[in-house]
Amino acid sequence: MNEALLWMDDGSPHSPRFNDRYRSRSGGLAQAVSVFLAGCGLPANWRGRDRFTVLETGFGLGLNFLATWAAWEADPQRCDRLHFVSIEAYPVAAADIVRSARTAQAANAADSPLLARLQVLAQELAQVWRDLSPGLHVFRFADGRVQLTLAVGQVQAMLERLVATADAVYLDGFSPARNPEMWSKATLQAVVLHCRAGTTLASYTVARSVREELGQLGFCVEKCPGLPPKRHRLQAVFSDSPVGREAENRALPHTG
Repeated sequence: MNEALLWMDDGSPHSPRFNDRYRSRSGGLAQAVSVFLAGCGLPANWRGRDRFTVLETGFGLGLNFLATWAAWEADPQRCDRLHFVSIEAYPVAAADIVRSARTAQAANAADSPLLARLQVLAQELAQVWRDLSPGLHVFRFADGRVQLTLAVGQVQAMLERLVATADAVYLDGFSPARNPEMWSKATLQAVVLHCRAGTTLASYTVARSVREELGQLGFCVEKCPGLPPKRHRLQAVFSDSPVGREAENRALPHTG
């Protein structure tokens, strides 16, 4: 059964489960581009690569995936293959993914072509969005050059089950106050299992607990100017420090 959501009067999607918005009416695409893609150094960081892997901790309505796919498609210097790995405990209906893309707005004229293409890609995703039972689901697009691996289940368990090394991490999900498990120490330790030296990470949240835990796990964390109305956003680079390796060694016995 698909996760129920409410569409508010201003056009934004709302989660009854977490009593929080998936995105604002105007901020979804802008957040995907300025917080997550730019925060992870994209598209520049995938150029000249044979394969590039993005790990995301909350798929939601798929805007980050769709924006990343559209940006990859538009980049003549793109990597040969894009692998997007995302975790979602409560998948929404395909119709809501399409509606979210259709009602999203471009923050400026430069993003309008990206938004138009994103809306087309949402329809393509909706065509294969079915039978999302708990576990791993693989979807291939662009003649197999774009792969979405969707892990349906609770975030920590799915992180421990996945086999992937991330070049970039999108820490996304409902706010730490609404969904603390998504931002817990155990979850962030499980994220580290999929990082290498140089892995970039981005998030809209700059909660002190998240910043401090990431720092202890081996990330160099930076607060950057945020997307209004938020004052700041977070970006980080994994250094593969001794602290990070120690955390990884502690977490390894729990992997499946």
